[in-house]
Amino acid sequence: MYHSVAEVTEDPYHVTVSPDRLDRQLRWLRDRGLRGVSVAALLRARAAGRGAGLVGLTFDDGYADFSSDALPLLRRHDCTATVFVMPGRAGGVNAWDPLGPRKPLLTEDGIRAVADAGMEIGSHGLLHQDLTTSDGVTLVRETAISRMLLTELTGQAPDGFCYPYGALDTRSVEAVRGAGYGYACAIDPGPLTGLHALPRVHIGAADTSWRLHLKRVLHPLRRRPLPEESTVQATQAATTGGIR
Repeated sequence: MYHSVAEVTEDPYHVTVSPDRLDRQLRWLRDRGLRGVSVAALLRARAAGRGAGLVGLTFDDGYADFSSDALPLLRRHDCTATVFVMPGRAGGVNAWDPLGPRKPLLTEDGIRAVADAGMEIGSHGLLHQDLTTSDGVTLVRETAISRMLLTELTGQAPDGFCYPYGALDTRSVEAVRGAGYGYACAIDPGPLTGLHALPRVHIGAADTSWRLHLKRVLHPLRRRPLPEESTVQATQAATTGGIR
């Protein structure tokens, strides 16, 4: 789980990784026979029994620096990724972070360019709202409406959703599933872990090779494994074209 890729100055939420650090992290993967791919590609490969050696890479919030700083490095290391964006904030800034600093988000043209570059586009909601505290109208807006707008924007319905703030509950998971998403990413979903609540590990500026090694070892111990039915669902979705 990544967010912004830029030179780190002020970063109160620890969401920024410098281009040099990302380059080193992607090289670390490559040196160990691992390759970063989009979440949809990872799920598709796992469903076909070919997931070994693949690591799902996600970039939350859709910062404009993805195009300028992350994308060239992903290409250098033969990686793809999923970029979770908010169609309601395209061309705006991260106004949901009260402490800042303000960072520009991808414009609509930027989102299309990222998709054209071979990256998967997923929804991070319409406006980055906490779904666990949202009313019914907001839930529909953040899940179904954001999916509709991204479909219009890119010409392809997004398979993936990412819960803003990593916050989820049974109601929000059902709303995401009901909106037609094939999968959804969380952080540590606990007992809700499944195809619509995938666990992830945060990667930051302090993650050197030694820390990456520890996270690789500890992540399976700290997160619940996907239940068996999720693997079956992923297989069925991949077979029917639900996960592209």
